[in-house]
Amino acid sequence: MPSGAMWRSCLCLRDGWRRLLNRPSGGPTASVGKRANIPFPFRAYAPPAERKRFYQNVTITQGEGGFEINLDHRKLKTPQAKLFTVPSEALAIAVATEWDSQQDTIKFYTMHLTTLCNTSLDNPTQRNKDQLIRAAVKFLDTDTIWYGVEIGSSTSIMGPSIPARTREVLVSHLASYNMWALQGIEFVVTQLKSVMLTLGLMDLRLTVEQAVLLSRLEEEYQIQKWGHVEWAHDYELRELRARTAAGALFIHLCSESTTVKHKLLQE
Repeated sequence: MPSGAMWRSCLCLRDGWRRLLNRPSGGPTASVGKRANIPFPFRAYAPPAERKRFYQNVTITQGEGGFEINLDHRKLKTPQAKLFTVPSEALAIAVATEWDSQQDTIKFYTMHLTTLCNTSLDNPTQRNKDQLIRAAVKFLDTDTIWYGVEIGSSTSIMGPSIPARTREVLVSHLASYNMWALQGIEFVVTQLKSVMLTLGLMDLRLTVEQAVLLSRLEEEYQIQKWGHVEWAHDYELRELRARTAAGALFIHLCSESTTVKHKLLQE
């Protein structure tokens, strides 16, 4: 290929990557704003990537179904027009902070906690508890991180077989979590492609940075071999950290039943 044509191809590839990176992350987001021109049934979970901020204050009120988020005098709704209510006051504060931190433009693709709450409330794929657990456990067969578990060796690309008892213990452990927490667990497992790293993160044995680093060992090897692309690899790393941190926080806030203690300011 002539050098000029090769250079134009590189520019096209770069511009294509930039357009891809500027797109919002997948998954449901907040329901405010005009719907994108996308066929049903995906329309409900495809709001615009950004919207001009239309509210001044974000407040929290406690209703019969839990804690609600108010944007000025509007009650926040899910993509399926359900009242946005969360079971934990701490989670409500975290979501309210997420909305309040938006500047002149609301960037829905950065609001991971709101996304997870919408998924838990609407359950767009209509999955039950067992299905959520199976979705997380399916990554066990390809997990490259193991700790304290005896597994056999393998000479095939599929890896060693997982003992049935190990699988049963893991399923039983995950079944102890509620539906909201399981949504977060499956979300983090999907990000890290690892059940073991997710459990280590949940048990505070790993930090978000450590879990993400371990999940990217193969990719880091390829980067060292073939080179580092700042506008692609750096973006991907930051996004993975953000989504993993949000998922881990969501799990913890959905797993505890304590409420926030308010301190009275005395003059």
